[in-house]
This record gives sequence, C-alpha cells and structure tokens, in this order.
Amino acid sequence: MALRPPPHIKLSVMPEPTPAIAMTRDQRALTHMATSLLLDYPDGSFHTRTQQVAAAITTLPDAVRRVLETFLATAMAADAQDFEKAYVGTFDLKRKCCLYLSYYAAGDTRRRGQALVTFMEAYRAAGWEFDAEELPDYLPAVLEFSAVSESPIAEQLLAAHREGIEVLRAALLAVSSPYAGVIEAVCMSLPEIDDATRDRYLALVNEGPPTETVGLTFLGDLQPFSAGGAAPEEARR
Repeated sequence: MALRPPPHIKLSVMPEPTPAIAMTRDQRALTHMATSLLLDYPDGSFHTRTQQVAAAITTLPDAVRRVLETFLATAMAADAQDFEKAYVGTFDLKRKCCLYLSYYAAGDTRRRGQALVTFMEAYRAAGWEFDAEELPDYLPAVLEFSAVSESPIAEQLLAAHREGIEVLRAALLAVSSPYAGVIEAVCMSLPEIDDATRDRYLALVNEGPPTETVGLTFLGDLQPFSAGGAAPEEARR
C-alpha cells in the first residue's frame, strides 16, 4: 500500500478549524494518550500500540472514535516498512507537517530557544520532569503530559499552540495522510477556537513558519530534562 505523500504541499482548499467535541476529563485524557501513542514513531512496537489503542477507545465520543478507528484500520492494513517510510517522509521532511509545536510560532529563529525553555518550565510547574531524547515541544510528549497530569497547565499548553496543530492537520489533509485523522481527534479535544486563533491559523497556512538563517546554534546547550527536579515521574518514557 503506497502511503508516501507527494514531495510538495499545496493547499487548494483551506480547511476550517475543527469544532470542539464535548468530553469528560477522562475521555480527554484517553484521547490524548491514544493520539500520543499513534503519533510517535512507528517502530517495532507500533503494531502492539495500535492494538492497545483500538481496545481502549470504545468509550470515546463517536466523532473522535470514528476518526481514530479509520486511522487504525489503515495502519493495521499497511505494510510496516511502507508506513514507517511514509511517517519519515511526512513528519521529518515537510515544514508544515512538523510535530514540534514551537516550530509553528518561532520557526528556525532565535525565538525558538526561549520557546523550548518555556515548555520545560511548564512541565516543571506541573510537578513533572521531562526526560526523553526528543525536545519538550514534541507533540506526542505534550499529549502524554496532558493525559497523565492533573494540572491544567498541560491542556493550556496545547491550547496555546492550537493554530500550529490546525496547520499540521491542514497540511496532512493536503497530502491525504491518514495521520490527519489523528490530529483531528486532538483538535476535537481542545477548547473551541476563537477568532484571533483562527486568523493566526489562516496566516500560518498561507505563509508557513518563520525562517531565519541561524543554523542550529539557537538551541545552545539545551537538552531534555533529566531526573532530579520537582518530581521523580517522567512526562516522557
């Protein structure tokens, strides 16, 4: 099954932001954990993760459950190597399909370093330590943080980057990626989008993330969290 998207993203139709779906706190946490597992790299454990998600999402609202079940059916039927290649070709090689949330607002500019520090401070403020190889704005990590944390900070962190998440969904729709449904489920779980956020979303879809020729040095010596901070738990394992 050919899942590799075309090399260039062209948005012929501008999708409207996703309407919010009423959820209980437990349903929102389950949605965020399920989408975190599905958006992470499809390594050797991916098939097991899809089976676990399929068994767990039966209690979600119908609209959310349906889009996740559609993705799961596609993922389970696909050749594992093809699906892995499609993941890399989608999320690693396209600016508008980035899984790092601060990239949409800060792009490749000096501002992104401070944005990443803000993410790490948010984990700590909620009593968690970030300890992973990924950067702290990695969407699957932030979704897991929201799923396991009782602090409202996690949901606020996602809501603050809603326009970037909507841009990601629009870009995935443009290349007919099955992952668009997973991002749609995330968007359904977030608060209703306001006019200001909608305007930023439309601008980002048209213009893309900011760019600046600074190499990679704007990250300085920034590393993911290690143990020894406010709490022994890890927001990312």
